[in-house]
Amino acid sequence: MRFDVPVISADSHITEPPDCYTAHIDPAWRDRAPHMVRDDERGDVFVIPGMGRPIAMGLVAAAGKPSDQLSIAGVTFDELHRSGWDPTFRLADQDRDGVSAEVIYPTVGMMICNHDDNDFKKACFDAYNRWIAEYCSEAPDRLLGAGQTALRTIDEGIADLTAISEAGLRGVMMPGEPGTLLDDGPDYDDPAWDPFWDAAVDLGLPLSFHILTSRSSAFNGKPRGSRLNGFLGIIRGIQDIMGTLVFGGVFERHPKLNVVCVEADAGWVPHYMYRMDHAYNRHRNWMAPGVELSKPPSVYFAEHIYVTFQDDWTAFRQVDDMNWRRMMWANDFPHSDSTWPWSQEMLAEQVAELTDEQRSAILSGNAADLYQIDVSRLPVHAPA
Repeated sequence: MRFDVPVISADSHITEPPDCYTAHIDPAWRDRAPHMVRDDERGDVFVIPGMGRPIAMGLVAAAGKPSDQLSIAGVTFDELHRSGWDPTFRLADQDRDGVSAEVIYPTVGMMICNHDDNDFKKACFDAYNRWIAEYCSEAPDRLLGAGQTALRTIDEGIADLTAISEAGLRGVMMPGEPGTLLDDGPDYDDPAWDPFWDAAVDLGLPLSFHILTSRSSAFNGKPRGSRLNGFLGIIRGIQDIMGTLVFGGVFERHPKLNVVCVEADAGWVPHYMYRMDHAYNRHRNWMAPGVELSKPPSVYFAEHIYVTFQDDWTAFRQVDDMNWRRMMWANDFPHSDSTWPWSQEMLAEQVAELTDEQRSAILSGNAADLYQIDVSRLPVHAPA
């Protein structure tokens, strides 16, 4: 099957180069900036001062490797996909996968979201925003960067949104817990955040909540059972954020606000929407004082929350049980979970039962509408 629309990945990544932070961070923080070191056993790792576990490079750019060749440790930076940090190589890797454009998120920056020091996070995210804006400027129609914000205060968060928009970035990757919460301040469901949500709507910036950006979903501590069970916990963490926004009345107060639930798949959504309605119908007395919902919780989820997924065949089979106008496919390049370079083959099989309208929306139109992408400027192609 050859698709007659541009195929847009709503969740792809870069691989931060060794100087991403050291070369772009405020000089006052340069001695503490995240940096890469070489370890004889672990290979190249990113060290983040203040976080105990360095980030090994083995899985962050393992797209295309057979599963029996995946290894967390022992990989050096020069073995990684060059397009992860050098934009002049990125379009070729897109073309190989039959992808026309990508919404691009950080890698190391995901884990920095879980740092205890708000000031450190602010310095790192500002540095990353400078770097990713330069990266995406190589092909702004096809490389659509998401900036980062530490949210030390609500007012500063609004200023960050403005700066991210002015830098030409297309969205914002939110920390799973706002910086205010680290200082015993308000969580996202508190009405104090209302000016921030309004600013995002006014700027037309989609706000994304990505897996691994909250403490409950970042492999913190020892997982119960096998390590592989801990891997599954990354989805549970993102579900908790979506529930907080719905049951906190955020969408009730902001009917034009849209957020994106990123890399948590989508097959669970129909059951989750049912479970939200069940909880509300039977136990609404647990709602916070003053929060009123004029619609069932499932309706807020269906209308306001976009979900991205990769090779989740259960999602394609349940498009009529959720709002397929809020579903966006992604290839997760260059991470180990990526469908690159066989995305087209996988999609041809999985979308075969969809209508033309559904297929076009999920592979292209939904992302184009959300991120204001001019599809007339994108190639339509089969992989090389």
